[in-house]
Amino acid sequence: MKNPIILSLAAALLCFITIVQSQNCKCRTLSFARCDAAGGNTQDCKCTLTIGPEQKPVNCNALVPKCWLMKRESIGTKDGRRPRPQNALIDNDGLYNPDCEDNGTFKARQCNNTDTCWCVNSAGVRRTDKGDKNWKCSELVRTYWVVIELKRDNTDNVDNKDIDVALRTLLTNRYNLPAKYISNIEFEENLIYIDLKQNSSKLPNEVDITDVGYYMEKDVKGDPLMHPDEKFEILVNGKNFAVKEPLILYIDEKPHEISMKHLTPGVIAVIVVVVLAIISGIVVLVLTRRKRGRYEKAEMKEMNEMQRELNSS
Repeated sequence: MKNPIILSLAAALLCFITIVQSQNCKCRTLSFARCDAAGGNTQDCKCTLTIGPEQKPVNCNALVPKCWLMKRESIGTKDGRRPRPQNALIDNDGLYNPDCEDNGTFKARQCNNTDTCWCVNSAGVRRTDKGDKNWKCSELVRTYWVVIELKRDNTDNVDNKDIDVALRTLLTNRYNLPAKYISNIEFEENLIYIDLKQNSSKLPNEVDITDVGYYMEKDVKGDPLMHPDEKFEILVNGKNFAVKEPLILYIDEKPHEISMKHLTPGVIAVIVVVVLAIISGIVVLVLTRRKRGRYEKAEMKEMNEMQRELNSS
């Protein structure tokens, strides 16, 4: 008969080994992924993302597709609204529960589990008006240009060239973005603009710039998606350069199709006020000119009468 003390020690030792293996088996690019070392071999670490009842296998050496992350985050939440800047698209409809393809890309048509549907770009951002269930989306239009706007949160006198190098290093090392997709980095007073451009020639195994924008926005807002060991830092000369208030802009290969009739009441009210102000200005200008014209005519009439009186005398 086996000694119960030995059996208890063996069970405890097995539990300890399992915990150690689980700690070594982690997902670098997603902190809340579930990871298991198959057969106790940490080299064979398998990780999955739980989305409701589904388990999606994830590659922890690459960024997890934005569509899956949005779908998981949307469970039990309400969608919000954000303003749309000129000549670009942002997430003006906020968080919603997207429909994703098997590989994690967005489906061209989204309905958010409702009878209202619309078309999105490859970043999952709405690019058309909204319609009913019969709304058609012929293709998933690609977002080829992502602008990451950041505000400096560091008052130190740091050379822009050093910040440029630090940002490029961050993008390539943290997000695995090939340097060729970093088109430009510009500085304007306290604002920093990062231009990421990527056409349809992107290889299947390369990271998508829309996923990079999503991950970086989360990082700057202090809500990182990556494992806690992967600390977000923009290291400039060995010191962390702080930034804040990220704004992500999306420019598609084709113009968006959002019409004026679907603007929010607030935006419409602003447009009406501006139009009325312009019309009022025009009316005042016309009335002023008319008054001036009548005055000039009266003045000429009086001068003519005075001239006739002088001639008769």
